[in-house]
Amino acid sequence: MSGFNEKNDLQRAEFMLQQAAKMDCRQFVTPADVVAGNPKLNIAFVANLFNTYPALNKPNHGYDLAMLEGESREERTFRNWMNSLGVNPYVHHLYSDLADASVIFQLYERIRVPVNWNRVNKRPYPALGGNMKKLENCNYAVDLGKNEAKFSLVGIGGQNLNEGHSTLTLALVWQIMRRYTLTVLSDLGGGEKVNDEIIINWVNATLVAAKKKTSIKSFKDKSICTSLPVLDLISAIAPNAIREEMVRRDDDLSDEDKLNNAKYAISVSRKIGARVYALPEDLVEVKPKMVMTVFACLMGRGMNKVNG
Repeated sequence: MSGFNEKNDLQRAEFMLQQAAKMDCRQFVTPADVVAGNPKLNIAFVANLFNTYPALNKPNHGYDLAMLEGESREERTFRNWMNSLGVNPYVHHLYSDLADASVIFQLYERIRVPVNWNRVNKRPYPALGGNMKKLENCNYAVDLGKNEAKFSLVGIGGQNLNEGHSTLTLALVWQIMRRYTLTVLSDLGGGEKVNDEIIINWVNATLVAAKKKTSIKSFKDKSICTSLPVLDLISAIAPNAIREEMVRRDDDLSDEDKLNNAKYAISVSRKIGARVYALPEDLVEVKPKMVMTVFACLMGRGMNKVNG
């Protein structure tokens, strides 16, 4: 195995990560993280190795594969959304890759929050004082979020982003993603501000116009767990996109049927051009935040069709 006799610490760490990549376990850390001894990232890296190759008997009970991969479904959704926008650097790990706020600033520009790039410290950071440069960026990012974007960031400081505090980082990222989605809809609607009520009203009006029987009262509506309102909305936007033989419409759907409907709904949504970032489980479990993005993206697709 190459790397054992390598004297340069960074190069030896890179050799180690190349071996990890062969096991599909190159996640969370860079060679610099390994050499610097970043405890959180190194623990995550080793934990992922153990979870992937534990050399233990498979348990009889079920387990969440997403958690074994080291990130939750929500984290994966946000990460995929960021990468779809072409942020640089590519976000491999949600928290460590946001620790200098450079990706946050790029997302701010997408939602038209003005960023003074002269105040932003750029990569590469110096070995001495580099983390202070990152912290300055994070402080500026939180300041922009509070004062320019008018986000609710009570109790959130730059240090929380810099240290990768999961709950507080997600609170900011969710508000950026929501603003981005609504900004896209606003552009399609000629600048009119969009909120949850407008989206729900549009969904129901579109379903009625297409003579569909489903409707939603809110993004917490229990009927969403069947994905039938989503499937009917897709059919209303893009007739013939839904193959009815693929949809289960029984009165009492099993969990498996609900998940299959959700997978089909998400798949066809993307197929017709709706940039849906939510996962099938978000529909089945009726996660209001993610459900909103599904209907908002479909509304964007529907409005784009009308405007086109």
